[in-house]
Amino acid sequence: MRIHTGESPFTCQQCGKSFDNLGNFKAHMRIHTGEKPYTCPQCGKSFNQDGNLKVHMTIHTGENPFTCQQCGKSFTQKGILNKHNRIQTREKPYTCPQFGKSFDQCGNCKIHIKTCTEVSPFNVEKASTVKLYHKQVHTGASTFTFQQCAN
Repeated sequence: MRIHTGESPFTCQQCGKSFDNLGNFKAHMRIHTGEKPYTCPQCGKSFNQDGNLKVHMTIHTGENPFTCQQCGKSFTQKGILNKHNRIQTREKPYTCPQFGKSFDQCGNCKIHIKTCTEVSPFNVEKASTVKLYHKQVHTGASTFTFQQCAN
């Protein structure tokens, strides 16, 4: 019922993250304590969540339960299949709110957005090559123009 009310009564005292479910809160706390109660019976590697152990077990079993409907390639995790499908379909569901550039992976979009907010037009000489190139893409200016203007 908490999902409908938005109530999150379980709050981590170490990082402030809140949870609506005691089980999720306990799983989160294992990140801070380092507890890893789920152990692989074949190699002894331990995990803090049972789902991580299940994914790990596919290494030993060779199981690839998630199959691409277009090409037949199989994967150990649904998320990897989804990423594969976005590449095949050229879907780019993650969009920069500032410039409208789209990405097929959330992480790449986050990097792009961080780059957008970190580049200063007043001191581009100190920016990394990647940031400089990124600024050029949006402004159409050349590297030399920025170096001449930076002071």
